[in-house]
Amino acid sequence: MSKELPEHSSSLVKLADGTVKQRNMLTGTEVWTVPGRGHRPLAMPPAVETPIDPAQRDCACAFCPTRYLETPPEKSRLVLENGQWRELQGLRASALTETTAAFRRVPNLFEIVSFDYWTRNHDVEPSPEQHRRMAEYLSEPAGYDHVLRVVRARLAAYGASEAEVAELDEETLLRHATGFFAGGHDLIIGRRHYTDQAETTSQLASSGTLTPDEHAAYTRFTARSMRDLYDLSPHVRYVAAFQNWLKPAGASFDHLHKQLVAIDEYPVATIAELDRLYDHPDSYEAILKLCATRGLLLAQNDAAVAMVGVGHRYPTIAVWPLGDPVNPWDAPDALVRGVSDLLHAVHAATGADVATNEEWYHRPRSVHRPMRWRVLLKWRISTLAGFEGGTRIYLNTLDPWAIRDRVLPRLNLLRESGAIAPMRIGAECKVSPSDLAGQIG
Repeated sequence: MSKELPEHSSSLVKLADGTVKQRNMLTGTEVWTVPGRGHRPLAMPPAVETPIDPAQRDCACAFCPTRYLETPPEKSRLVLENGQWRELQGLRASALTETTAAFRRVPNLFEIVSFDYWTRNHDVEPSPEQHRRMAEYLSEPAGYDHVLRVVRARLAAYGASEAEVAELDEETLLRHATGFFAGGHDLIIGRRHYTDQAETTSQLASSGTLTPDEHAAYTRFTARSMRDLYDLSPHVRYVAAFQNWLKPAGASFDHLHKQLVAIDEYPVATIAELDRLYDHPDSYEAILKLCATRGLLLAQNDAAVAMVGVGHRYPTIAVWPLGDPVNPWDAPDALVRGVSDLLHAVHAATGADVATNEEWYHRPRSVHRPMRWRVLLKWRISTLAGFEGGTRIYLNTLDPWAIRDRVLPRLNLLRESGAIAPMRIGAECKVSPSDLAGQIG
């Protein structure tokens, strides 16, 4: 029988040899950290690092601001004018360069769940407003040419030959474009590819290099867009929101963007969480208490708390809103800002050179049991292998305290420099399960 140090709970156990065993209290995922496996850098140096050509700064990839016409037609954009954020919707192609988009919401050219899926399986058709928007966009030559060019590019990427694409008439090509105006997989794309001060191609603009105000606008824009995708069809059961940063984490481009995907089933993680809450309705309070009593709180403000995640396949930081459970699009502005400020801070502390997944969890609109919106930031610094596949026990190279010890000094430096919003850090944080109730903002 293993010897467990008696002061640790069953969800986070440190054995006599230093092995740390974790169990996720919402999913049951089991994770081990074995001594000696975490002493390596989180990020690998870039394979190629070259000076930035000033003429190429804004056209490094298809998401860059001088290449708007390489993505499908925008649904909306955020612009900053005279210190105020303004959302512009339904711009025509000829108007795209009249303003500078800080963030753009565009359909994903390569959908996970396509509009054809919704049409064939659920009889979803474009709404009158979507038909009107498509007709308006196609009514001017710039928009018409843009749509046909993007459709041809997608068909070629799917393997159609140049001759096969050339054989298609324009009416057929336009049918392929319906999903651009009525689909359920969107991207929220940031303006910068490189930071404003970047001199080499390794100095990428990430979530952590945004200002706190920019990140808050990015977060609010994402929340509003999630709400919109729920209205795609009554068959939408969930809208997955996530951000893949850098290619090891699944990003197609090393350009900041989130993805929102409407799906017609509850995620496996949501079902597991609901089952857990049915049997253990105090699970959220238990998680917060565990992190508070085991020294795993990282940062806190009046609306939210950031803490090390327990029981995740990869090293994880969790950002939770405080107060009553609420979905992001229904949350008061003060709560969204509080979550955003902490999320921005832990991104900045992680660093732009670390591959990460940012995952949003929330209550599906058709579920009535209270579930907590929260955001997980996962460091993609290891590869799942045969041991995990055969045992479903996951080896995490960093235990929760090692994550804490890496993040806290960086948060303190960032706060001292003014790069992040004001917040309490480490031992300054004070939370209790009662903080998961009440109104915020």
